[in-house]
Amino acid sequence: MSTQAGRRAGIGRRAGALIAAAAAVGAVTGLPAQAHAAEGAGGAPVPPYAFDGSAQRVQGAASSLDAKPLQPGKTYRDTLKKDGKVYYRVDLDTKRNTYVSVVAVPKPGGKVAYGDGFKVSIQDGSGADCGYQDVDFGSGQYARPLAGYARRIVDPDSSTCQKQGAYYVLVERESAADSTPDDWELELRHVSEPLLKKAVPTALPEAWPSGTPAPPGGGPQPRQGGAGFHDAVSAREGEWRADIRPGQTLFYRVPVDWGQQLFASAELGSGTDGDLVSNALTLSLDNPALGFVDMNTVSYSGEPATLALDPLRPVAHENRTTYDNATSGMRFAGWYYLTATLSPEMAAAYGDKPVPLTLRVNVTGSAQPGPGYDGDPGMFTVTADDRDAAANGATGADAGSDGTMIAVAAAGIGTGTVLLLGLGAWTLLARRRA
Repeated sequence: MSTQAGRRAGIGRRAGALIAAAAAVGAVTGLPAQAHAAEGAGGAPVPPYAFDGSAQRVQGAASSLDAKPLQPGKTYRDTLKKDGKVYYRVDLDTKRNTYVSVVAVPKPGGKVAYGDGFKVSIQDGSGADCGYQDVDFGSGQYARPLAGYARRIVDPDSSTCQKQGAYYVLVERESAADSTPDDWELELRHVSEPLLKKAVPTALPEAWPSGTPAPPGGGPQPRQGGAGFHDAVSAREGEWRADIRPGQTLFYRVPVDWGQQLFASAELGSGTDGDLVSNALTLSLDNPALGFVDMNTVSYSGEPATLALDPLRPVAHENRTTYDNATSGMRFAGWYYLTATLSPEMAAAYGDKPVPLTLRVNVTGSAQPGPGYDGDPGMFTVTADDRDAAANGATGADAGSDGTMIAVAAAGIGTGTVLLLGLGAWTLLARRRA
């Protein structure tokens, strides 16, 4: 390619990026469900869940034989009705483990009951479960995003779910009779993990460091969380200060390498005295494949209230040999996601205004070599760029696309201005060609 042709191609790409950003912003303005905040318990706006903008729409089927395929490495969106049951298809080989995650997003402010939630499973052609996860709202009985995954693990010692071919992802919603009947939005992601070059130990160590470390030093630093898993704000060890509204969920992600341990706690700041709000704050942890790991809640009565996740084992490949979510979930290196949700009932007791929140994160232990993947580990690793993102507070969306900053700038300066920039880029291109 000549130098002049190369310049033209570069200008064309930049112009295309600007106009694509303008189109994206214009598209968002035409989607009320995403562009406008949902109404919280007190009528004040609550930031809506931030879906992955690259997600494709797919319609779950009532029968496995009509299931639409989910491609590895891609994200999808669908809708699930109350007590709904939908199928999707995945075509699997015998060389990679498979994880299909589901993020269920109810409308904020809706009523849910203890036990409400969903089950996601991968099944073979005979209907046998290869791996599943049940996820529910637990003690924090208020609508908020929930994540969980199903998995198909390649295991020569197993007699089920080991053949190459079609498998089916089944998502089933469970809701009490008096729960809000609104549809739930779904965000689905299909990812794969290479097998190992050679076998590694599978026995869980009997002894492991379960003591809680001292709080991180350095004092609180401002870092407001994101509005979804896709734009979760990166954080490293430290004390992070944010504001959270009743009914709002904040999303963070922390890089945790092989051999390292993650400890997390959250504190609601003091305010005016008021009525006790049970399970006012929920703190949840999900792993890099968006599998549920752990959750805890704390009540609030106007005094400082702190909760902590239970101590978790160091990240290790052998953790997957148990059925305990809190251990099995710490099965690979990568970004671990912390989500904090404030009960909408706080609005009635303390007013619909932001409450000060502190998230404390400890990552202990030195990074160890991985188990030895026979291929690119993909998301199941921690890179130098990941550590930089955690230090700088970059979002997952920032790190995921070179064009993200263009889109962010487009959103900040307004659709009309972006359209002018796009037209200007085309004008520049035409002049260069002339």
